[in-house]
Amino acid sequence: RCTYVGSNDSETWPLATPDEFEPVPRVCRLILAVYEPDLRNPQFPPDGGYRLNPDWVLKRVTYEDTLGRSPPYLIYADHDRKEIVMAIRGLNLAKESDYKLLLDNRLGMQMFDGGYVHHGLLKSAVWLLNVESETLKRVWEETGREYQMIFVGHSLGSGVAALMTVLVVNHRDRLGGIPRSKLRCYALAPARCMSLNLAVKYADVIHSIVLQDDFLPRTATPLEDIFKSIFCLPCLLFLICLRDTFIPEGRKLKDPRRLYAPGRMYHIVERKFCRCGRFPPEVRTAIPVDGRFEHIVLSCNATSDHGIIWIEKEAEKALEASVLCLGLTFKLLSCIMDYQQWLTCWFLQIMRENKSETITVPPKIQRLERLQTIEDEHKDALERAVSLNIPHAVSTVEELTENKEMEAEAAKANNGDSPKAEPELSSRGTNWDELVEKLFKRSESGKLKLKKESNPTQIQ
Repeated sequence: RCTYVGSNDSETWPLATPDEFEPVPRVCRLILAVYEPDLRNPQFPPDGGYRLNPDWVLKRVTYEDTLGRSPPYLIYADHDRKEIVMAIRGLNLAKESDYKLLLDNRLGMQMFDGGYVHHGLLKSAVWLLNVESETLKRVWEETGREYQMIFVGHSLGSGVAALMTVLVVNHRDRLGGIPRSKLRCYALAPARCMSLNLAVKYADVIHSIVLQDDFLPRTATPLEDIFKSIFCLPCLLFLICLRDTFIPEGRKLKDPRRLYAPGRMYHIVERKFCRCGRFPPEVRTAIPVDGRFEHIVLSCNATSDHGIIWIEKEAEKALEASVLCLGLTFKLLSCIMDYQQWLTCWFLQIMRENKSETITVPPKIQRLERLQTIEDEHKDALERAVSLNIPHAVSTVEELTENKEMEAEAAKANNGDSPKAEPELSSRGTNWDELVEKLFKRSESGKLKLKKESNPTQIQ
């Protein structure tokens, strides 16, 4: 375990394409912009500046405004790229309210949407939607319903953003009926905030970005235990590493209360074993089910790789390197194809001189593509979760059936079968606490139970 390095977690994953990774450095700069008191006169801009238009910042909220219910955030309308972005900053070690969010949880405390989530982060996500959902809906409708809606966050904010995305995906009608394809979440240095079945289920809309040896996405130890021991963090990580070494993989997968980093994973790799210094980073991506960042890396960079500043720098380098590599690859392919066409024309000329009846044509220029599309990878991950008997995992067919039933119920409600419910809700605004309750059912004793429970004995 002492020789285990962060690059081992993703060594079998394919490389990410520049198109899918292109928003990451941009959203990193938006999160950094939350720290600035005045974006027109920034004090600590990253290399190249924030590259945003201060006039497009719709709202900026500080700790005084949130009253400790959530970290500070800003809402930004990028009219050039047609995006509405809500960026949430990470943990402030000097704020007691941030610690309260982390401490408001215990193992198996909060059931949600067929799985388990972090209780404090879910409460923060619900509060944010109660405050800002009408603003997001209004902006999306004013921009012609064409913009993408993106939730981004770092560290503590990443868990809040991920759970906000899950809530919005399940109640898209409350934001003007926004399609699922226009919703996206980027969780940078993500906290473990949802069970494995939910992490795989929402991998098409939630993307987690991990820099090399970052400790937070790798430890399943409750966040409250980590931050209680913040002054002895290296000792704690070492003990966690020793303990997890002797826990079988099957036992981890069978525990429905165990939390994981959400969604599709993007791993930025910049260091390798027995190599001095950093090298041009590469980004690998997958939707892992088993072996999902389960190993603590005993590295001096385990905490520094968690910083948003380093993530922004390395993400920018990785994007530049991938674009350069892609350009060189296409240039080399172009040269090869030109040479191949020249050979083909030369053979054609010889054949014509020999009066041959066989005529060939130059081959079409081929394009480099991934072996699987993103949609196929998501379907394979869902099936893999079912085959591993992950508690409450859903297959592709079950998920599509469930979505159709939800759409049918929504259509039935819109046809006038329940005329009193919608006007009452619209008159006083959307209450996201009530919408969360719809994902549960109560037992006779008053306890919350899962709406769809395949094996009740697994969650006792």
